[in-house]
Amino acid sequence: MSTASNGQGTGAGALLAILRDGRARTRGELAELTGLSRSTVSQRLDGLIAGSWVVAAEDSISSGGRPAAVFAFNERARVVLAADLGATRARLAVLDLGKTVLAERAAELHVDQGPERTLEWVATAFRELLDGAGHDLDQVCGVGVGLPGPVEHASGRPVNPPIMPGWDGFDVPGWLGARLGAPVLADNDVNIMALGEHWAAGPEIDHLIFIKIGTGIGCGIISGGRLHRGAQGAAGDVGHIRVPASEAPCRCGNLGCLEAVAGGASMAAQLRAAGVAANGSRDVVALMRAGDLRATRLVRQAGREVGAVMASIVNFFNPSLIVIGGDVAEAGEQVLAGVRETIYSRSLPLATQHLGIRSSRLGDRAGVVGAAVMVIDHVLAPDAVDQAFGHH
Repeated sequence: MSTASNGQGTGAGALLAILRDGRARTRGELAELTGLSRSTVSQRLDGLIAGSWVVAAEDSISSGGRPAAVFAFNERARVVLAADLGATRARLAVLDLGKTVLAERAAELHVDQGPERTLEWVATAFRELLDGAGHDLDQVCGVGVGLPGPVEHASGRPVNPPIMPGWDGFDVPGWLGARLGAPVLADNDVNIMALGEHWAAGPEIDHLIFIKIGTGIGCGIISGGRLHRGAQGAAGDVGHIRVPASEAPCRCGNLGCLEAVAGGASMAAQLRAAGVAANGSRDVVALMRAGDLRATRLVRQAGREVGAVMASIVNFFNPSLIVIGGDVAEAGEQVLAGVRETIYSRSLPLATQHLGIRSSRLGDRAGVVGAAVMVIDHVLAPDAVDQAFGHH
């Protein structure tokens, strides 16, 4: 059966979607996969080659006679700009379409200085990075931004973000797009990290939960291979699930939230109360690495508390992989051990039978890689490509 009839489309976008898996193919193979005639395939390929989205590859496939030319997706056709903005730190990168980082920068940047000042810095830093990587704005196909608060993905506007004064309802894509001249997509920082880790885990993983344990705690959900945002974009807000037997006050106004018990900010506060100098999650991890027993106990216990909340989620959602990232996850085995301990003891055997629990593969880069994934999937979606080429 030809795949053209099962909703894949027959425009240039469908050809590009097939080639994006990295395998080079002949005109004949592409005709077979799309159900299109070879002449139509050639016509579509000509357009993609003219736009440099596709290149004729070197290794031609011989079938005994004259070798047939093969065509491949050109990962260097354009670049993507990605910004992962945390509460106090930013990481920016220029990536190619294969998600390879070409240039990057990390800096202290406080989002509570408001959207204009923050994004002005981002726009300037992007131009400098592009310049350093030998590219210009004309080659940018899109910009992805992760923000440390709830974002309405369709509009890219933050929604009542608790730690981002002045950002509520701000038109991030409009403001940044006007300065960079490219489409801008914005989402919550944990969602883009989940996209990055899902890409790193590979296409065979369809159900993944990414937990970020940093100053606060959040999780991104990949369900059926897609990011699950929920009705209001608030899916995965596990940091405000109530932990039994805790009355710790949370910044959200409630008591006993997971974040107030196991987040980096609360662990640092507990250490300060015990007379140990610790300002935030990174200090907690540094102390633990230096052998501080109090910090080590706190981190391990934080892992257990996160695991207890995640155990319910594992029973409910049945993921095949849980990935743990964020500053506190840099503490590695201590956090993982705590999380594993409670998940395996409290979840149903069926749900944990093939469950993997591991640290982030991308580390600090999860956010920028995920922002690039978000942009590339949007810009290279078959419909978007077909519209750009003017045929449907």
